[in-house]
Amino acid sequence: MKDQKTLYKEAMQVLKETSRTFYIPITFLKNELKMSVAAAYLAMRAIDEIEDHEELSNEVKFDLLSATSELLKEEFDAAAYRSLLAPYAEHLPEVTLRLADWLTFCPDGSRDIVQASTSEMAYGMAKWAQANWQVHTREDLDDYTYYVAGLVGTMLSELWAWGAGVQTDRDLAIGYGRGLQAVNILRNQHEDLEERGVSFVPDDWTREDLFAYAEENLAKADLYMKSIDKRTILLFCRLPLALAHKTLKAMQEGREKMTRAEVEQTVEEVQAD
Repeated sequence: MKDQKTLYKEAMQVLKETSRTFYIPITFLKNELKMSVAAAYLAMRAIDEIEDHEELSNEVKFDLLSATSELLKEEFDAAAYRSLLAPYAEHLPEVTLRLADWLTFCPDGSRDIVQASTSEMAYGMAKWAQANWQVHTREDLDDYTYYVAGLVGTMLSELWAWGAGVQTDRDLAIGYGRGLQAVNILRNQHEDLEERGVSFVPDDWTREDLFAYAEENLAKADLYMKSIDKRTILLFCRLPLALAHKTLKAMQEGREKMTRAEVEQTVEEVQAD
């Protein structure tokens, strides 16, 4: 059994390898809040890798995600999880295989928050895998973006209240997550359709409608920021939001995404603030 210090070190390394976008803002946080958010990100990334997997069938994804959702409702059974993934283990990344480790190093006081949110997300992902991610209406889009991103917002809000006594609005927290996800949908729209045969755009919507949806939710994200008065949490929330705003602007100018130099400049601006 690895000790907490070793697990934490390994977790931060996996986090860095998995997502620079979230690794950097997580380093702005302190102590138990930093560990909680790192564990939460890795736990959610663990199930996200199942949802996005190119080789697993939708039926297998539904089964794995549904079962994982149930395991997360109780004290996590690492052996049962290993057994569940065993037939597919060679196809799955480290971040997914080590879900039990990420929950182990999560502080006791916040573990229930992280598990409950990840369980709900796994349930939603299972539902959408079964439906082959076919979004037809605004309600469908809201439902999908709630499960894969709005839930991140509500979970973070619970963690801010737990770890720092910072109170935020639930609807604005969902908007924060949805806004980031809407930008991702816009960025990957053609790729999703061509490579996966999946469209997250409601049937009667144009790309302009999707831009408006992103802007509407990013406006909620901007309001969400105003209720946060703790600097480390503000820095954490500000970076992904700044990148989302600038990515949206780049796409509206006809570019695919921000340049690496623009990303680095944004990171520097947020850190210097």
